[in-house]
Amino acid sequence: MAIDKITTASITDANITTAKLAYDAAPFRNIVINGDMSLAQRATSVTGITSSTFNTVDRFGTGASSAGTWTQSKSTDVPTGQEFATSLKMDCTTAQGSLGSGDRLQIYQKFEGQNLQYLKKGTSSTESTTVSFWVKSNKTGTYIAELYDSDNTRHIAKSYTISNANTWEKKTITYAGDTSGAFTNDNGESLAMYFWLVAGSDFTSGTLATSWASNTNANRAVGQVNLSDSTSNDWYITGVQLEAGTTASEFEFLPVDVNLLRCQRYYYKVIAEAGGRALTSLGYSYSSTAGYVMVPFSTIMRISPTALEQNGTASDYSILNNAAAAATCSAVPAFSQGMTWGARIIFTVASGLTAGQGIQGRASNTNAYLAWSAELWSL
Repeated sequence: MAIDKITTASITDANITTAKLAYDAAPFRNIVINGDMSLAQRATSVTGITSSTFNTVDRFGTGASSAGTWTQSKSTDVPTGQEFATSLKMDCTTAQGSLGSGDRLQIYQKFEGQNLQYLKKGTSSTESTTVSFWVKSNKTGTYIAELYDSDNTRHIAKSYTISNANTWEKKTITYAGDTSGAFTNDNGESLAMYFWLVAGSDFTSGTLATSWASNTNANRAVGQVNLSDSTSNDWYITGVQLEAGTTASEFEFLPVDVNLLRCQRYYYKVIAEAGGRALTSLGYSYSSTAGYVMVPFSTIMRISPTALEQNGTASDYSILNNAAAAATCSAVPAFSQGMTWGARIIFTVASGLTAGQGIQGRASNTNAYLAWSAELWSL
């Protein structure tokens, strides 16, 4: 195999940049998970959004209250020449031209405190952080990007400007470190990053908190445009990277399997693979009508899930019993027990099982799926 020579001529100041050195020196430097918007386990498009929830792109939640109606989608509209394949798109479908005081719309991601200890927040050695991202909207003007310390109820907010309509623009914002209030070293929510899109007077009537301070709602989104004032409005974002320091490095692309495992710590979804119907590993029937089946997770979830999300009706699910015969379920699968490493599910049929025999939970069609959430969720 031929090996290219490294020549003195190729080692020039122009070829050695801070960003390239940072890439080699700091793997996993991006605090944001799925910042390239490449994974969307829940759905690729959700319509009729009026309240706070998780919709499409993994790890990015929507905070909403009386701010119009929205469609969120995983879009293929991306900046040219930047290696991104997807973006998150917000599209206004019902306008809210006159805002109530508490109206708001945000796209956010939240972070565990145990992953932020190297920022040394609350000490004299606290680190600055820099967020960089690509953004596009038909509505030009001032937008707000805010960091919120959930442990100590502190925040800092900076504005950025979309200067050219319908044009991808890269933005970089640096936030000073905070010498007050350390992040708790556990798996709970310590930090949130909010991209504001709509803000009523409750969030805009003060002075923008451009330095770390105890939270005052009136200082969170001062100057924010109203993206909900027209059904012609949309907003796209991709390449979101939050990292320690005052310099934005090149976006850190991760292998898809690594990115998926990081997302599955917070949301884990099982679907029927093409050519197969299995949704679970093996279990056993405990009566003639019901049985327990296990779903082992591919990674340790943040917390033990406490509920099961499923889709469709009972007829979308079935049990394969010890005799290799499939029986249609009489009820949708039900939650039994959650652990950080897996979950136990109850599958139910009208009759035909033998207590103590092996079973497997299956999908009767592509409507069926099972999912569990361990998201950081508080607004």
